[in-house]
Amino acid sequence: MRDLNYQLKRLCFDNRQGSEATLAARRHILNQIADQLHEMGYRKMSTRSLKPKHVEALVERWKEQELSTGTIKNRMNALRWWAARVNRSNVIARSNDFYGIPNRSFVSQTSKAQEIGAEQLAQIKDVYVAMSLRLQRAFGLRREEAIKFMPSYADKGDHLLLKRSWTKGGRPRVIPIRTDIQRSVLLDAHRLAGKGSLIPGTKNYVQQLHTYERLTSRAGLSKLHGLRHAYAQARYQELTGWPSPHAGGPSRSTLTTEQRDIDERSRLTVSEELGHSRLEITRVYLG
Repeated sequence: MRDLNYQLKRLCFDNRQGSEATLAARRHILNQIADQLHEMGYRKMSTRSLKPKHVEALVERWKEQELSTGTIKNRMNALRWWAARVNRSNVIARSNDFYGIPNRSFVSQTSKAQEIGAEQLAQIKDVYVAMSLRLQRAFGLRREEAIKFMPSYADKGDHLLLKRSWTKGGRPRVIPIRTDIQRSVLLDAHRLAGKGSLIPGTKNYVQQLHTYERLTSRAGLSKLHGLRHAYAQARYQELTGWPSPHAGGPSRSTLTTEQRDIDERSRLTVSEELGHSRLEITRVYLG
């Protein structure tokens, strides 16, 4: 057991406030947090090593993983509990608003779809990062999926098969290959990666993730999760024949009964292709 995991476990046993269920949940969350900090390159930490940069890195990771607002808030509560027990409360902002953590809601009022122009892409000098960005837009991949992507494994001809080790929740996923643009992106990925992944042989995932973050930041690219929103909206229009509410299309209340059936089936398809199991999450992407 790593030092931080062990110290957090001891901290929980030495401070047993709350029910047994609360204690067990807190131990589980803090152990997860310790593992994630280690994966992100923060090694040899102790319970008193917690700094604002660690909190911000964790929040960004959780957002990228598309954890629910409730889950993120529960993890923030555990972080604040940890910080308070070691007299480090000042390293975490009092309000979740500081980190851009929203109130619990599946209703999004504005579109978050994002595109990347050729000029912006040309600023990304790492060819592997540039290819990951193209895959994110073409197939609605999450960042981690696009970095770990192995075209020789995933390309099944008429669909992509994503490995469980790439995806959120460890669920393999199928995404159809439908357009010439998607096929062109895949051919370029094959040429670049060969039998490997979009992580260069000289790096591991964490190192390539840091390269991705550094280069996209320098290029003025932020909130690249918006590429998934753009995919979702384009796919919805393809399936229904009309734009989603976020793309200027009609609201559900104005649809006919037949159109509502098409809308629901299309939203289910989009949700599955994005790697979700909940229909309501499509309100965030589509409106």
